[in-house]
Amino acid sequence: MANRQHGPMAVSSPSPNPTAALELRQIVLPGRTQPRLDGVSLRIEAGERVALLGPSGAGKSTLLAVANGLLTPAAGEVLWQGEPRARGARARRRQQARIGTLWQDLRLIEELTVQQNLNCGRLAQWGWPKALLNLLLPLDTAACRDALRQLDLDAELLEQPVSLLSGGQRQRVAIARLLRQNPTLLLADEPLASLDPRLAQELLELLLRQCQAPRALLLSLHRPDLLPGFDRVIGLRQGRLLFDLPAAQLQPQQLQELYAEAAPALAAQP
Repeated sequence: MANRQHGPMAVSSPSPNPTAALELRQIVLPGRTQPRLDGVSLRIEAGERVALLGPSGAGKSTLLAVANGLLTPAAGEVLWQGEPRARGARARRRQQARIGTLWQDLRLIEELTVQQNLNCGRLAQWGWPKALLNLLLPLDTAACRDALRQLDLDAELLEQPVSLLSGGQRQRVAIARLLRQNPTLLLADEPLASLDPRLAQELLELLLRQCQAPRALLLSLHRPDLLPGFDRVIGLRQGRLLFDLPAAQLQPQQLQELYAEAAPALAAQP
């Protein structure tokens, strides 16, 4: 794990060990008036569960998009399990298959059944012929049942269209799809933001339960009360790391500094 200073401005420094699930080195991504990310460095080891805190516009979604590979930084380096972005299409597809992302809008396909949505988590491994077959036949039923069981969902849901599910069921199906993908790095962009406190706590516990070594988790949050269960917490403000420390060592004054009234320029951030 990275060496850290513990205090209001503690920020981790990269370790030379190349086996981290994710490593960002001095990432810079320009914005309209100021950088969206400004010299961000962090490292997440296999099995670590890391919470990302910050006010709206701090750059949390941008950081996750860089960690996912959707955004390419203007400067800096992104390493997945010690490897930079693969160049060839096939190698990149294999690399991307190891990165699972849970977006706030879930990105389920309404017209498809639960089983077809779950199997979408396997598309990078399957290739096009089997991906097309997934639209016609119920594939890998036993594995899909197992994924639902791990999320406390009834296997009878497999044949239902996603459009008929409740909000809580949809959240769980989206997590089950990640289990079908079986990533080594799981990224989650404020997946609990629109949920009531009870459901948010339930789903967070499910996510944390699925993130054991070698799988690592980086999840953005707005609620510091949900930090129990995380190994580390990272504070991001105006595109810069404010702190990176064990979750149990986070102090109230650090949260106050993190969520202090944003400068006008912050409101203009995408």
